[in-house]
Amino acid sequence: MNANLITVDRVNKHFGPHHVLRDVSTHFKAGQVSAILGASGSGKSTLLRTLNRLERHDSGRIVVDGIEVDDDLKHLDALRRELGMVFQQFNLFPHLSVLDNVSLAPRRVRKTPRSEANERAMELLKRVGMEAHAHKYPFALSGGQQQRVAIARALAMNPKVMLFDEPTSALDPEMVKEVLDVMKKLAQSGMTMIIVTHEMGFAREVADRILFIDQGQVAQDAPPEVFFGAQESARVRAFLGQVSPQ
Repeated sequence: MNANLITVDRVNKHFGPHHVLRDVSTHFKAGQVSAILGASGSGKSTLLRTLNRLERHDSGRIVVDGIEVDDDLKHLDALRRELGMVFQQFNLFPHLSVLDNVSLAPRRVRKTPRSEANERAMELLKRVGMEAHAHKYPFALSGGQQQRVAIARALAMNPKVMLFDEPTSALDPEMVKEVLDVMKKLAQSGMTMIIVTHEMGFAREVADRILFIDQGQVAQDAPPEVFFGAQESARVRAFLGQVSPQ
């Protein structure tokens, strides 16, 4: 496997008196698909959000491809170019077409000419199966379609890593598969992906490793076949017993 692309070293995070992340140390390798699992409130989304400084960590150190994750504006600018993020909510601009939603950041941030940005946007929309909807507006799309556009938008900045924060949790069940299928293809292409998810079947099939977060700590870091196999940890067995099999 490739070198470490992201290093997390003894990271702590508090929300008031609540100690959300407790001395978390881990790493993420280039080309690796990591699924972060855990009960609600365990700190898994907070960990993901500290990687691109959407949440500030209180102590410890995070380095992304040699970039120190801190409040230095140059570091933040470089960081946001390296990391693409897809949220639970789609956050598309309602007044812009699908095509403009995808091409906007490259035009604004990278100063890419509109024709070039649109061409690249159409390639990405085709990749997520949304090219036929390029000139529609978000209100005309289903939730699954909007999330696929959000994935294309995140890819438009050519990030080295894609972060997904429970990308299917806001979707109706029949729309989940279309988003997971896009993510599977992305994983197969070699994209480095870090995914917070409740989709156990997807994690088992697609992830190279499972990071299980329990009460703000990394309780287990294992390949899927070990994590979902004859599990020695009583805490993990209890968690797996609570989530519905898929």
